[in-house]
Amino acid sequence: MAMEVTQVLLNAQSIDGNVRKHAEESLKQFQEQNLPSFLLSLSGELANDEKPVDSRKLAGLILKNALDAKEQHRKLELVQRWLSLDNNAKGQIKACLLKTLASPVPDARSTASQVIAKIAGIELPQRQWPELIGSLLSNIHQLPAHVKQATLETLGYLCEEVSPDVVDQDHVNKILTAVVQGMNATEGNNDVRLAATRALYNALGFAQANFSNDMERDYIMRVVCEATLSPEMKIRQAAYECLVSISSTYYEKLAPYIQDIFNITAKAVREDEEPVALQAIEFWSSICDEEIDILEEYGGDFTGDSDVPCFYFIKQALPALVPMLLETLLKQEEDQDQDEGAWNIAMAGGTCLGLVARTVGDDIVQLVMQFIEDNITKPDWRHREAATYAFGSILEGPSPEKLMPLVNVALNFMLTALTKDPNNHVKDTTAWTLGRIFEFLHGSTVDTPIITQANCQQIVTVLLQSMKDVANVAEKACGALYFLAQGYEDVTPSSPLTPYFQEIVQALLFVTHREDAGESRLRTAAYETLNEVVRCSTDETAPMVLQLVPVIMTELHNTLEGQKLSSDEREKQGELQGLLCGCLQVIIQKLGSSEPTKYVFMQYVDQIMGLFLRVFACRSATVHEEAMLAIGALAYATGPDFAKYMPEFYKYLEMGLQNFEEYQVCAVTVGVVGDICRALEDKILPYCDGIMTQLLKDLSSNQLHRSVKPPIFSSFGDIALAIGENFEKYLMYAMPMLQSAAELSAHTAVADDEMTEYTNSLRNGILEAYSGILQGFKNSPKTQLLIPYAPHILQFLDSMYMEKDMDDVVMKTAIGVLGDLADTLGSNAGSLIQQSLSSKDFLNECLSSDDHMIKESAEWAKLAISRAISV
Repeated sequence: MAMEVTQVLLNAQSIDGNVRKHAEESLKQFQEQNLPSFLLSLSGELANDEKPVDSRKLAGLILKNALDAKEQHRKLELVQRWLSLDNNAKGQIKACLLKTLASPVPDARSTASQVIAKIAGIELPQRQWPELIGSLLSNIHQLPAHVKQATLETLGYLCEEVSPDVVDQDHVNKILTAVVQGMNATEGNNDVRLAATRALYNALGFAQANFSNDMERDYIMRVVCEATLSPEMKIRQAAYECLVSISSTYYEKLAPYIQDIFNITAKAVREDEEPVALQAIEFWSSICDEEIDILEEYGGDFTGDSDVPCFYFIKQALPALVPMLLETLLKQEEDQDQDEGAWNIAMAGGTCLGLVARTVGDDIVQLVMQFIEDNITKPDWRHREAATYAFGSILEGPSPEKLMPLVNVALNFMLTALTKDPNNHVKDTTAWTLGRIFEFLHGSTVDTPIITQANCQQIVTVLLQSMKDVANVAEKACGALYFLAQGYEDVTPSSPLTPYFQEIVQALLFVTHREDAGESRLRTAAYETLNEVVRCSTDETAPMVLQLVPVIMTELHNTLEGQKLSSDEREKQGELQGLLCGCLQVIIQKLGSSEPTKYVFMQYVDQIMGLFLRVFACRSATVHEEAMLAIGALAYATGPDFAKYMPEFYKYLEMGLQNFEEYQVCAVTVGVVGDICRALEDKILPYCDGIMTQLLKDLSSNQLHRSVKPPIFSSFGDIALAIGENFEKYLMYAMPMLQSAAELSAHTAVADDEMTEYTNSLRNGILEAYSGILQGFKNSPKTQLLIPYAPHILQFLDSMYMEKDMDDVVMKTAIGVLGDLADTLGSNAGSLIQQSLSSKDFLNECLSSDDHMIKESAEWAKLAISRAISV
C-alpha cells in the first residue's frame, strides 16, 4: 500500500468525481484496517522530498484531521485513539514530522509544523514527548534559514495548542529567547523574522513571568516596536497584532511605552498600507475595551486596593488621538455600503471613535464638533459622510445633557439630508446616525424629549420615504424606525406613533415585497422593525394588529405552496418562514396579553397552529426554531385549550429535544416544554414519560452543548409543578442527576467570567428544579418521599453561600428554595434547617439586601421557616 499511497492521494484530488470517490474509499479502508501503518505511510509521504507537493500536502492534512476535530466529543475520541497507539509507531511518525521541518518545500514544512503542534497538544499535558521543545530549540541559531523559519512556526503553533501550565518556565524562557532573537532587526531573513513575530503572538500568554521583569519586558517591547518599522509589510502587520494582544493581556504594564506606541501607531494610521493601519487603530480600540471594562467594574472610584487601576491612557491621548481618528473617516471606499463584510480604515476609525466616546464621555464632544461643523456642508461627499459618521459615533458615552443641544440642532439638518443629499453613502450614514440618536437619546429614561408633537410627523414621513430608497439606505431607515418605536415602549395610554401606525405597518409590508429585499438584509430589517412596532404599540392600535394576523398568515401560507425547490431556494424559504413565524410570535404575545383582543384573536388559533405544523413538515430532520418559539407563545396564550394540538405537535417537540447538533434548537424546545407545562398543567401528563426520557438522555449525552443543561434542569421544575405528585416516578432518575450537577457547580475553580456566568446559570437551573419539585408535592400525602433529599439540598445551599460568588438571580432562587423546603416539608425540614451551617446567615443577608426581589423572597422564606420550626 505504501507504494500506491502517492497515487491514491493524488487521485483523491482528481477533477474526475469517480476517480476521487474511489481514492477516498481506498484511504478510508486503509485507515480502518491498519491505523498505525496508515498514519506512518502518511508521515512518510509528507517527509519524502521526492514526492509531489500535492500528495504531501494532502497526507499532512489527513494526519492533522486524524488528531483533531471541531466537535468536542469527536476531538476527545481522536485524542484517546492517538494515545493508545503503539509507542514505536508514534515515535516513527514524530521522527518523520521533525525531519520534514528541514524540507526545501515550504508547504510541506508548514503542514508538518501544524501536525507536530497537534501531537504536542495531546502529549505534553500527559507528560509525554518531554524532549520536543528542547530538540526544536537545540541548535536553532546554527540552522539554515528555511529550517529556522519552520522551527519558529512550529513553536508558534505549539503555543497555540497547549495551555501555559504544561510548559515549565525554563522552556518558556528559551522559547521566548529564540522567538525574540528571530524577530530582531539583525535577522537578515524576512521569512524567519515573520515566523518569529507570528510565534510571539501565540507565545504572549506564556510570558507572564517575563513581563513582570522590567529588563525582559523592555527588551520584548523594544523588539516588537522595531518590528513595526520593518520594510516588509507582513512583518509590520504581525508586529502590530502582537501589540494589540499585549494591550489586553498586559494593559497594566504599558505606561512606560504608551507615548512611543502612540507615535508609531499614528504614523502607521496616516501613512502605512491598509492591513497595517487597521491593526494600529485596533491597538487603541483594544485599550478602550480594557478601560471601559475597568471603569464599569469599579464605577470610576478607585481605591488603593483595586487590582487593576485605570491608567486613563485614552484620556491622556485624547487631544492627539481624536484628530488622528477623524482623519481616517475621510478614507471611505466607494462601495462599502453594498458589501456586508466590508471593513476598511474609515470603518475601523469610526468604530474606535465610538469606543473612545464610551471611554471618556463628555470630553470627546468638543474635539469632534469642530470637525463636524467644518465638513458637514462641503461639496465633496466624503466630507459630508465623514462628518455624519463622526456625529453618529459619539452618541453613546457622553451625557444626554451634553449631547441634547447638539442633537436638537442636528436633527432637522439630518432629516433634510436623508431626503435631499445626492449621495447614497451620505444618506446611508445619515439614516444610521438617526437610528443612534433614537437608540441612545430617546425614550422614558431621557428627561427632555428630542421628539415632540411638532417634529414627530416629519420624522415618520422622512423615514417612510427613505424606506423606498436604495436597499442599503432603506435598511438603515428601518433600523431608525425600530429605535423610534422602542423609545415609546412604556408610553400609555397613547403613543405619539399611534396616528401613523397603519401607515408605518403598510410601508414595512411593502418593503418586504421589494424586488431587492434580499439585498443588505432589507427584508429581515423590515420584519424586525414591524415586530418592534407591534410589540411597543398600545391598546388603541390593537384592532389594527388584529387585522395584521390574516395578512401574515397568508404570507406564511404562500411559502408552503412551493413547488420542488433547489437547496438554495429551500434555505431562502426557511429564512422567510422564520421571519413570518417570528412576526406571528410577537402578534400572539401582544394580542394574548389583554382579554378583549385575546377573545377576538382566538378565532385564528386553529389555522395558525395548522400553519406552524406545516412549517415543521417542510423539513425532514431539523425542527424550525422560530416556529417552535411561536408555538411556545401560542401555548401561553391559549392555556389549557392547547391540549387539543398536542397529539399532532408532540412528534415535533420530541424531534426538537433530540436535536443535539443544533443546540440552539434543542434549547428553544426545552423552553417550549416549560411554556406547555404552564399552559396545560396536569393535562400534560400523558406526554411526560416521553419528554422526561428525552431530557434525561440529553443530560447524560457528552455531545450536548453545555448551555442547554441549565434550562433542562429548570424544565424538571416546570414538569413537577404541572403534574404534582405524579412526578414521583421520575424522582429516582432526576434527583441523582440534580445532585451530581449541584456538586459540580458548588465547587468550581473560578476561572474566567464566562465560566462564572455559566456556573451561576447552572445553579439557577438546579434550584428552579428543586423549587418546582418541592412546590409540586406540597400538600400531597407523598411529600415524605422528598425527605431523604432535603439534607443534600441544604448542603448545596450551604456550599454556595460559603463560595460567596452567587449573582442576584441565584440568590433570589436559592432563598426561595430554602423557603420551599420549610413550606413543603414542615417540621421535617425545620430541624434540618436549624442544624444547617449557614441558613441563618444566608437568610439574614437576604433580608437586608438592596434588591427588593431578594428581600421579598427572604421575607416569605422567614415566615415559612418559622412556621416549620414552631410545629
